[in-house]
This record gives sequence, C-alpha cells and structure tokens, in this order.
Amino acid sequence: MTQTTVDFTIQADPLPRLDKVLARDVPGDATLSRSRLGKLIADGAVQVDGAVVTDPRAKVAEGAQVSITVEEAQDSHIAAQDIALDIVYEDADLIVLNKPAGMVVHPAPGTPDGTLVNALIHHCGDDLSGVGGMKRPGIVHRIDKETSGLLVVAKSDAAHQGLAAQFAAHTVERRYLAVCFGMPDANDPRLRGVKGTSFEPGNILKVQTFLGRHKSDRQKQAVSFQTGRHAVTRVRIVETLGTPAVAALVECWLETGRTHQIRVHMAHCGHGLIGDPVYGGRQKLAEKSVGPAGVAAARAFPRQALHAATLGFTHPISGAFMEFAADLPADMLQLLQDLQHKG
Repeated sequence: MTQTTVDFTIQADPLPRLDKVLARDVPGDATLSRSRLGKLIADGAVQVDGAVVTDPRAKVAEGAQVSITVEEAQDSHIAAQDIALDIVYEDADLIVLNKPAGMVVHPAPGTPDGTLVNALIHHCGDDLSGVGGMKRPGIVHRIDKETSGLLVVAKSDAAHQGLAAQFAAHTVERRYLAVCFGMPDANDPRLRGVKGTSFEPGNILKVQTFLGRHKSDRQKQAVSFQTGRHAVTRVRIVETLGTPAVAALVECWLETGRTHQIRVHMAHCGHGLIGDPVYGGRQKLAEKSVGPAGVAAARAFPRQALHAATLGFTHPISGAFMEFAADLPADMLQLLQDLQHKG
C-alpha cells in the first residue's frame, strides 16, 4: 500500500495536547482533519522527535519534529451501485445533488444499500480522494428519507473539513418549501400563545426551542425548554390554499439544523406538515374549502410535504459563494394543484 510522510515542526506556544497541536500545525495541503489525526495517533502513525506517540493527551514542546505516516485511502466497504442521480453541480472537491423522496442518504441497519452514498461511490469512482482515510463521499448534512431536495457532499478531505466547519457555524443558507395545515399567521391569537413562538417583521414566524429525543419514542424528536439542543426555525407564508384558506405553502429556513427540526417545530405550532406520518400530518381538511379532490390528496399524500429548495455556502476550496435551487417535485406540485380549490 502506498504511503506518504508529512513532516513539520511544532510552532511557538504549543497547545497542551498532541492532538490539538497537530491539528493547529499540520500543513494545510496535507488535508488531515482533527478526527483523522486522532486515528493516526491511535494507529501509531505519529512520531515526535523520532519516537512513536500514541497518547493524544501527550505534551509536545515548541520546535519538536513531527513525522506522520499516511497510507493511501482505502476502498470503502460500502458497495458501489449504479443508481441514477440528479446532479445540480460537480467539481473536483464537491457535488450538489437533488435527492428524490424515498432515498436514504447513508447505509444503516435496515437500509444496507440503495442509498445516496452507494450511488455516489459508483458515480465518483476514482475521483474520491479519500475522506478520513477511506474512498467515500463526505456526508456533512442529511435530509430525511422522505424529504426531497438539495444536498452538498464532499469528495475530498479538504472540502469535507471546510463544509463541516460552515455547518457547525450555521453559516450555510438552507431554505425549504413545505405544505402545512392551517396558516402560520401573526393575526392568529392561538399561535401567539404557543410557547417558543414569536413574530418578526414581514409576518415571519420564529420558533425557538430546544430539541431532543422523545422520552418514550426514541425514533422521534421532541420540543423542550430545559434540555436538548438549541433550535431556531423561521417560517413565512408563500401561498394560502383553499377557499377559505385551510392550508399553506410555506418557506422555512434554518438558523440551526437539528434532526427533524422543521417537522417538529411546525407540529409544535399546530401547523404540522401534510403527509407527515411521525408528527401528526393527518388532520382533516374542510371539503368546502379544498373540495373532494383536495381532501383526498391531503389524506393520501404518502410523505411529509417537505422539499429542500435552496442551498447556499462558500466553496471550501475556491472561497466563492455558491447558491443552488431545486424546483418542487411533481408530487408536491400536484398536491398544491389539488388544494387550490376555489369555492
């Protein structure tokens, strides 16, 4: 197996731990993430002044000579599968895709193949330079299986680090389109009484809570005001649906990106997404407002009506800001049409 050696000197004012100081001082063109460096330390691939050091907490002095042996990225254990992809943009470092509803992003128990990662390994082939020492795509964010829309995936370690840092800092622009029950409007006194909600100028609903695992159903997330992870969602009405209006096409954007965040926050506000099987998207619409076709369409919609429509980020290599948009898929367009009944 091919190996390369990365040699460098520890700079002034070294950090108190080996893993931290390596992450600070390792040459940028080595594209070794902190997690990758931790694994290399554990594997005995790091020498300090000629001696192997396997303790990530070891102290290192200024001027110490470091040598890291890095093996060529290995082929992934995940199978390559020839699955069609809707590619919006691609270059040597990353790829932006429009994921269809029904596709899982990453293999997991119960879904060992047929995923986006299986398809990407086949599509990218030798273009994957190795993320974390493995020739595999770098998944920096996910959308649920039954949510459609835009994802960015890293093809190199350097891109993976740069994108992950942007997601951690919440600087990535992500906007979703969703179809919800009711209208999240500032004129609704009920909504103004829901804890964690407020309105900003322009009739923009702000939902701010903590999110964590549901106490009794570990597959679900739940709103909390004491524990969990901070989560902020903003919502604006794009179009009201029905006469009189009983549903709405809304745009949701994330200040944070937590598991099921939009779905949980919308349900918390009493405006669950049509078709959501987990968070109560099976309310009944008034036939006088949307007609028989609208009632039937909402009842039969097979997934949460949620689409990742816009994605914007700074390219981790070039530094250029990039923004992409994906039109609503056919099933959501049909749902909108069925709900646009004029009484």
